[in-house]
Amino acid sequence: MKKTVLFVALALLSVSVLSAKSKANAIVPDTYDYDLLVTSIKGVQAPVVSDDYIVFTADYNARSVGIAFDFENYKVIHHYSVRRIFDYEGEQTNAWYFYALPKPKKLTKISYKLIIDGLWTTDPTNINTEYDWENGIQLSYVDIPQTQDVITQTADEGITKFICNAAPGQKIRLGGTFTNWDSWVYEMTEVSPGKYEISLPLPAGTYYYAYFSGLKRFIDDSNPEKAYSSDGKIVSKIVIN
Repeated sequence: MKKTVLFVALALLSVSVLSAKSKANAIVPDTYDYDLLVTSIKGVQAPVVSDDYIVFTADYNARSVGIAFDFENYKVIHHYSVRRIFDYEGEQTNAWYFYALPKPKKLTKISYKLIIDGLWTTDPTNINTEYDWENGIQLSYVDIPQTQDVITQTADEGITKFICNAAPGQKIRLGGTFTNWDSWVYEMTEVSPGKYEISLPLPAGTYYYAYFSGLKRFIDDSNPEKAYSSDGKIVSKIVIN
């Protein structure tokens, strides 16, 4: 019984714990996806790029490991956490350092350097390195594949792109409070089979809208924000800041 209690306690401790130093400059999200990603890493390996994070790992043979990134001008040191693995008897069988970086938006590449026991170095797990001629140092880097979100969203340039997923070969129209619910003002373009788009320069504000095909009216399934129109119908809602 005592062994079982000990094992449960140690198993809980095996979930990554930040060092006291890292709490000052790092926030670990408490999400299912984050925990699933961390537990999917089975040991020290090259950086892993997921949909939301880039995970870096290091051998557990140093007193401390930190990482600094180019997009922060190497001014912030993020300290690695420890991932511990225990057997059914509560004995530790493996351990390694890791750091999960929320994937920076709109960056296709990040350069970084490690601080292992106070010494700056490249990442031993990463074969991709480059020389920084301006600062005279060798850096590691990670290429970040870009995926285009197929959702209605507002771009930085003040343009809102509306996305509609429907059967191919239709004439899909957009109507809303910005057209006084006239659905014949804007016709969307079918950019690929079943995917329709239109981009509008809308000023800041809250808007309600729907899509139309012939006499059929339907909401935007890529946008979870919903509301009721004055006539009691469900419509999509978007807030532009």
